Amino acid sequence: MNIARRSAVAGLFYPDDPRELRVQVQSYIDGATAEASTSGGLPSPKAIIAPHAGYVYSGPIAGSAYARIAAGAEQITRVILFGPAHRMAFQGIAYSRAEHFETPLGDIPVDRAALEQIGDLPEVHARDAAFDGEHCLEVQLPFLQVLLGAFRVVPLLVGDARDEAVTRVMERLWGGPETLIVVSSDLSHYLDDASARSIDARTAQAICALQPEAITHHQACGRNPIAGLLLAARHHGLKASVLDLRNSGDTAGPRDRVVGYGAYAFE
Repeated sequence: MNIARRSAVAGLFYPDDPRELRVQVQSYIDGATAEASTSGGLPSPKAIIAPHAGYVYSGPIAGSAYARIAAGAEQITRVILFGPAHRMAFQGIAYSRAEHFETPLGDIPVDRAALEQIGDLPEVHARDAAFDGEHCLEVQLPFLQVLLGAFRVVPLLVGDARDEAVTRVMERLWGGPETLIVVSSDLSHYLDDASARSIDARTAQAICALQPEAITHHQACGRNPIAGLLLAARHHGLKASVLDLRNSGDTAGPRDRVVGYGAYAFE
């Protein structure tokens, strides 16, 4: 049976019209900062961190992350996608039994062979219910579809999991230039603008220093998958850089209660 995971937030977090969605995503990539959108001879990142709010709020910042992989997009055929579980509490790391994930831009096949590679890890479990209504992975998919065309995805939700458990999964699926790792995370939540900028700057510093121990769940909702990536980056000798760091007050919201967004590349 061909099981599909249908879009949960099309028409809410991003347009449900395919043409409008493609144009909007491309505009975020094209409108990225010069530093992020110009390769300058740098290698394509092995991993990126991108935010996952509604596109009107975080789309431009996500565009900065995806613009950075545009130059090497033709090599990428598989994306390992990690994000925090917002709607269900559980231990470990969850995957869906779905064979495809749907967006208005079409179906994305799940790399079932990759899931078999990690199926023996004690932290990894099938939890389809954890994906019901979840947005953090879904909002990344249209960006990947616009940039990559045909690719397979390994969508993983991280619950209460140790940093090292996330890293073990990443290491199993690390691969070569054909594999991109994407961590989906927002930063601070519902602070005033000045407080958010201060905390988010510290989080960015910790990410660039590859110091997961310096990041708390109050600093990033995707703290656990970020931490796993930072440990893996240490092991592989990757360097992290900030591509964009803003908040909802800079894009489409008031400044007295903002959510922070950051885009990072790991090369």
